[in-house]
Parts: sequence; C-alpha cells; structure tokens
Amino acid sequence: MANEQSSVLTKLFNTIESRKQCSTQESYTASLFAQGLAAITDKVMEEASEVCEAANISTKDHLIYELADLFYHSLVLAAFKGIKFSEIEAELANRFGKSGLAEKASRNKKQD
Repeated sequence: MANEQSSVLTKLFNTIESRKQCSTQESYTASLFAQGLAAITDKVMEEASEVCEAANISTKDHLIYELADLFYHSLVLAAFKGIKFSEIEAELANRFGKSGLAEKASRNKKQD
C-alpha cells in the first residue's frame, strides 16, 4: 500500500515537472510556473489555511481534499525551485528513527 501511494506521489511530481514545457492555456500547473514564485507561495499559503480551516469545521472527506491540494501545490513549489522528489523522500527517510523533538532541537542549534 505504501509503495502504491508513493508511486502516486512520484507520478504526480513527474507530471508537474512535465508541465514546465506546456502551454499556460493547456495547463494550470504551467500557468503557476509562468506566474512565478510569489504566486506559487501565495497558493501554498492559501491551501495551508484551507487545510487548517477544514480540520476545524469540515468533514474528513473535505479535509482529505484540502490536504491533497496542499500536497499538490507544495510539489509545484518544489519543482519550481529545482528540488527533486527524491530529495524530499531522502529528507523524510533521514528523519526516521530520530525523535522529532531531538531533530527540531538540532535544527535550532544549526540556525544559531
């Protein structure tokens, strides 16, 4: 099951990457790329807000819908910034076996 879900995310990311070459009239993703970083980050923030709102007042199905939108727009941002899906997977894999509290504390020390 996890491999199926992972392959869905990989396929989605590959599709997003391919949209860089599409017409903005044919692809919503291409239009986001054409609008640039500010538009993409605005969309990610909008979707994150909608996820929080849905978590508080909506059904489970609506929350799932909003989470999918946030995943999609986050992947568009990653592709725009030249981040590969494998890099995101590697970062997540690197976090396995670590305490979330310890990982967060190590980030705070790196930023000082």
